[in-house]
Amino acid sequence: MNTHYVAPYLLNPTHRITINLIGAGGTGSQVLQALSKIDYALYKLGHPGLFVTVYDNDIVTEANIGRQLFCQSDIGLNKANVLVSRANAFMGTDWESRNVLFPESTDCTPTNITISCVDNVKSRLAIADYLRSHRQGNNDRMKPYYWLDFGNQTDRGQVILGTINKIKQPNEEDNKIENLKCIDEIYNLSEVNEEDSGPSCSLAEALQKQDLFINPALCQIGCALLWKMFTDGSINTQGAYINLNTLSVNPIKL
Repeated sequence: MNTHYVAPYLLNPTHRITINLIGAGGTGSQVLQALSKIDYALYKLGHPGLFVTVYDNDIVTEANIGRQLFCQSDIGLNKANVLVSRANAFMGTDWESRNVLFPESTDCTPTNITISCVDNVKSRLAIADYLRSHRQGNNDRMKPYYWLDFGNQTDRGQVILGTINKIKQPNEEDNKIENLKCIDEIYNLSEVNEEDSGPSCSLAEALQKQDLFINPALCQIGCALLWKMFTDGSINTQGAYINLNTLSVNPIKL
């Protein structure tokens, strides 16, 4: 069985592990909640924990209520600001939000882990270009190691973990994988014919595009993978394909 040993810095860092969460909608809102749990649990285990920055320039609409983690009083407010303020108040964190589109703003900085919860190919290609152009980082807090991408259609989707830099593996171990392919290396995203579905005007219309539980299902799998990285120090899979129509989860083995 092939194994990837997690970058040592993530397991024993000198600072909190930095994370950019890009997208605060159906999946992103769920992922932020899961990250707050991971952060608290890591802290209790003696790890410095996480420092998360959320990027999203979208506002909450009526159609978001019920499927995303927003309420009526959030309508008209920026999604990233709402979610980060709520997480900070609930968990006592000091995480930050950016009301901008990543990575187009000069307010963007690279982090140890990038998590993308975006709904179009253009954004993924822009993220890929940004991460590879900032591959080295200026210091430990800004050195990129991993890119975790969430993507879905109506009732199915995938979560894929890739490496931005090759991760040095223990010399004494066999069947070790130092480089995990990112989403844009597994699929040729430039050839994807993608139609813009546009914003939904109601929850009923939104549910025609995305199943009520596809986002939290993806979140649980992806964040369980992150948790395994921090607690076990190694992984044998780099994600999974999920199909809610057949209730199946197929791991992406190394």
